[in-house]
Amino acid sequence: MKMKRAVYPGSFDPMTYGHLDIIRRAAQTFDELTVSVLNNKVKTPLFSVEERVKILKEATKDIPNVKVDSFSGLLINYAAENDFHISVRGLRAITDFEYELQIAQTNSKLSRGKLDTIFLTARLEYAYLSSSSVKEIASFGGDVSECVPDFVAEMMYEKYNQNHKGEVNE
Repeated sequence: MKMKRAVYPGSFDPMTYGHLDIIRRAAQTFDELTVSVLNNKVKTPLFSVEERVKILKEATKDIPNVKVDSFSGLLINYAAENDFHISVRGLRAITDFEYELQIAQTNSKLSRGKLDTIFLTARLEYAYLSSSSVKEIASFGGDVSECVPDFVAEMMYEKYNQNHKGEVNE
């Protein structure tokens, strides 16, 4: 019997409860799910690739069939090197779909049909969440406890030299 494996690529800067929900649901669908942090040289991330991998490992430690990895370059190359034929992506809104569909079609074409994409829609309680909005809230010391696990919130406040009340730490 062939094992069903998939990759869930992303920046995860930071990982949110929305990401974690997609991870949990994808892990129920596949025998093995690899969550892989993209080292995107175009963006300036809040957390290093190593920090994001560590965050994801901590957040998914209770899900036995989830592995965490990182990669640079094109997803199709990473997928081919690791024998992934399915990529998982989360969708929050129609605007996400247009963007993600174009990427999925490009990946399918460039991989000569060897990489398919499966979309999971965000649960309503997470549909508003984006890593960029969470970073903005945390940068002003706003409460991100509904958006990310507590340990991630603390790491974010530390990065922004804030506490959860918006006061600058000494």
